[in-house]
Amino acid sequence: MDLLWVLLSMLTTCLAINMEATGSHSMFTCEPITLRMCQGLSYNTTFMPNILNHYDQQTAALAMEPFHPMVNLECSTEIRPFLCSLYAPVCTEYGRVTLPCRRLCQRAKSDCYKLMDMFGVSWPEEMECSRFPQCDESYPRAIDLLPNTDSTEESPSSVQRDYGFWCPRELKINPELGYSFMGVHDCSPPCPNMYFRKDELIFARYFIGVISIVCLSATLFTFLTFLIDVGRFRYPERPIIFYAVCYMMVSLVFFLGFLLEDRVSCNSASPGRFRASTITQGSHNKACTLLFMTLYFFTMAGSIWWVILTITWFLAAVPKWGSEAIEKKALLFHAVAWGVPGALTITLMAMNKIEGDSVSGVCFVGLYDLMALCWFLLVPLALDVVVGVVLLLAGIAALNRVRMEIPLEKENQDKLVKFMIRIGVFSVLYLVPLLTVIGCYLYEQSYRSVWETTWVQEHCREYHIPCPLKVEQTSRPDITLFLIKYLMMLVVGIPSVFWVGSKKTCFEWASFFSGHRRKDSTVHESRQVLQEPDFTQLLLRDPNTPVVRKSRGTSTQGTSTHASSTHLAMLDEPPSASTSRAGSMRSKASSYHSSLHRSRDGRHTACSFHGVEERLPHGSTLRLNDQLQHCGVDRLDSHSRHGSMKRLESQSRHSSMRDLSITAQAIQSGPGNGIHRVIEEDATKA
Repeated sequence: MDLLWVLLSMLTTCLAINMEATGSHSMFTCEPITLRMCQGLSYNTTFMPNILNHYDQQTAALAMEPFHPMVNLECSTEIRPFLCSLYAPVCTEYGRVTLPCRRLCQRAKSDCYKLMDMFGVSWPEEMECSRFPQCDESYPRAIDLLPNTDSTEESPSSVQRDYGFWCPRELKINPELGYSFMGVHDCSPPCPNMYFRKDELIFARYFIGVISIVCLSATLFTFLTFLIDVGRFRYPERPIIFYAVCYMMVSLVFFLGFLLEDRVSCNSASPGRFRASTITQGSHNKACTLLFMTLYFFTMAGSIWWVILTITWFLAAVPKWGSEAIEKKALLFHAVAWGVPGALTITLMAMNKIEGDSVSGVCFVGLYDLMALCWFLLVPLALDVVVGVVLLLAGIAALNRVRMEIPLEKENQDKLVKFMIRIGVFSVLYLVPLLTVIGCYLYEQSYRSVWETTWVQEHCREYHIPCPLKVEQTSRPDITLFLIKYLMMLVVGIPSVFWVGSKKTCFEWASFFSGHRRKDSTVHESRQVLQEPDFTQLLLRDPNTPVVRKSRGTSTQGTSTHASSTHLAMLDEPPSASTSRAGSMRSKASSYHSSLHRSRDGRHTACSFHGVEERLPHGSTLRLNDQLQHCGVDRLDSHSRHGSMKRLESQSRHSSMRDLSITAQAIQSGPGNGIHRVIEEDATKA
């Protein structure tokens, strides 16, 4: 329930994101008038943006061009002062805008209305006279030219204005590139990072580089271990390998970002064009696009492969699917694990949401765009966590029910508990970093607007843009938060080493380097715990019915154990230990209770044979008789020999019929229980 509440609150937050301007802004310092039409008036300084929201005087000059004929023909003596009061207003107190009087507007409009109609110029709506204060004075008024006023009441001709965020000239980008920053188009964030100092960025880059090397080494070791013995990792644990491959690629991208520094994530500065270094956005930079595609695709694919891993564990533990039955769904697993991230990646590229990360040197999504952060990172990751945790808990509960309700041998019960612990530890090692990353994203989403407002307040005069008018809260992000985020994004791939790390892995690597490869590898513990021929039969059997099963080289007579624990493998045992244990069991099965024929020197001759525990098929009495005669058993009393042969034939017939009955029952148990594979493996080993 807590996870569902977190997901619901996160979706609500995403819907409430406002991508408009960052807080309210006001005027900045005065600047000399450069507009040719407005020079020579009673004032010589103005401010930008003006009352008509023109960012600079060049933009205002272009907007005034339609009125040049009226000014040049002097249709009215009031037209020039009135136009300059709007396009280049007098600069007075900071945060105050003086407006022209309504009578001035009405005289200019009435005098030039006919001439404007002749030139096809309409009177703009924002210049309607009803918008201006009711007064009849020339512009600027005498009170407007005073440097300060002690009046506590605000003049009716002055207003407080909300300008929003204005992109500095140094951060402007060509319109065809489709950049945007803080809701303003054709603008890009500054590079290096706008929040951190240079020394913090250097430390963060080396920190990310070291962690990426560690994670790359761990995931590469997991993948190479899989290549050494491919048959060892079958379903349900096969998704761990693909999960490790995904985070191996994620680590590789971060390592490349460490080497490239900010050469890909940032656009170079152009001092001659008054352009500063800015963050790379969009898909025009091929190197940045390639890094983004690789990083985002494999990040999403890695989280989906973890969900698929929980699905396979669930299928093996609850419906009792075998390895072959789960493997039949492998095509569907691959289609989802690679298809969904591919569709999301293509969508982001089409929406031009790629952004450079000047901290790590890579390109990703959601670094400055809160909507992309919400819908393309937070929502997919949260869904993966919820689905994976639900399936994981259901599978563990099913295994625990088996352990509690069905009696197991002590050794098999210990291995089942060990396997459940491994699943739990592996899942915790994955979920803790992933939940930490989601928490960091939520924290960034909550405080991003405050950080941006603080940055504008600190650099507005440097960039000559409007400063914040009213700032209720100021804050700067801590570099530690970002370091934790990058750390958890990388270490989430390290748990794969925990799964493959065992003594068997060490012996496999030792055999690989020594040039000796074992053809018959033991079955992995998770597959043996979760797969057993008569797993379903045992769950549905009558408690009073004795259990008889075919075991892999061990005797189970008189033992009622759970099927999934009967075939537990000696996973962590070296090959020599496994061979010696198998040999000892075969020697016990082949011990004969009668005396063996020995030669004079005490050695066993070729007539040594397996005992009756390996039940002879019906009709094999003649072959046994010939063998006994060859070994000198014909010296025995014929009556005794006849009785012994009769008892052997009877026992052999009885055991053969019982084996056939057991086999028929196992075949009827369904295709998903893995019985055919177990029988074939037994026959191969025999």
